[in-house]
Amino acid sequence: MSEEKPLRILHTEASLGWGGQEIRILTEAAEFAARGHAVHLACDPRSDILAAAPRFGIECSAISMKKNLAGWRAMRDLMRRFRPDVVNAHSSIDHWLAATARIGLGPAPAITRTRHVSAPVSRNRATRWLYNSGAETVMTTSAAIVRELTADSFLPVARVASVPTGIDTKLYAPANRTAARAALGLPAEKFLFGIVATLRSWKGHAYLLSALARIADPAVMLAIVGDGPQDGNLRRQIGELGLGDRVVMAGRHADVTPWLQALDAFVLPSYANEGVPQALLQAMACRLPVVSTPVGGIPELTEGLAGVRLVPPKDDFSLFSAMEELRRSLPTTADLLALRRRVEERYSLAIMADKAERSFRQSIAFRR
Repeated sequence: MSEEKPLRILHTEASLGWGGQEIRILTEAAEFAARGHAVHLACDPRSDILAAAPRFGIECSAISMKKNLAGWRAMRDLMRRFRPDVVNAHSSIDHWLAATARIGLGPAPAITRTRHVSAPVSRNRATRWLYNSGAETVMTTSAAIVRELTADSFLPVARVASVPTGIDTKLYAPANRTAARAALGLPAEKFLFGIVATLRSWKGHAYLLSALARIADPAVMLAIVGDGPQDGNLRRQIGELGLGDRVVMAGRHADVTPWLQALDAFVLPSYANEGVPQALLQAMACRLPVVSTPVGGIPELTEGLAGVRLVPPKDDFSLFSAMEELRRSLPTTADLLALRRRVEERYSLAIMADKAERSFRQSIAFRR
């Protein structure tokens, strides 16, 4: 725990869905609570993060997350009750509500905006105000996003920090693959690729299925772990490609560790919006060889690692070729150990929380 005064941190999230962003918020909040800080989350009453928060031990307020007078009043009332030192806003709507609700409050909290995805930020006048006057600091989940936000002086470099998501390397660790498959009812003799990701288009599941269809060997299978808006489309594609007996649609799991431990290799063919993906960190911590794409923060995570193959996004033939090469020539034990060591040395929970706390305290100092 920091030797400085504990902070009062209010996280805000307007998203209704579930994915890496929401997991990052709750994981970070739990780490700060364990360090003795007071942590609270404001989210929509209909959101998945509200339902998941008790599992992480995080107290929540379900408030209106709409850009209207009711949403503004709800955010302002919560600020008055909780009296945060800093608000960590995670999406556009809740950032707007927090930035405007603090106007005229005494004392008004500092705001840190976390930018989770690598998609470009609009440079219009309203967004410039939001990121510059509506926040003291901005955290990103990769150095690539820092570059996007500062390249044209949209934000001053001194106010933006790369704070990649950290994971619990005690939880995500390799185990006996045969036992893991037996527990999940998976065949022991197959070569099993896997992906853990919300079923969104830009995660590249459709390209992964097309790549799998190119592999003629029926002993090669794929496990898809996660749920989301593309579920129906992917199931239709599986049927059209005749992959019904080679793909396991596992659905969402609160604990994906057993699935990672059952895999031979991990594939994440994202083509947009990535920071440093948590699932990729988790797979590397489990010492799984990886096929992915040079999108967002993935290159900085995997640079120099022999256990990783990066292919062009939206290219199912390159993806197929890399998957075939990987299963025919698996990385060495030393290569796989290096994957885990990269996560331990750069992407632990403690490193994430230390960097985030520096950003929060910098935000408070700027506000004062």
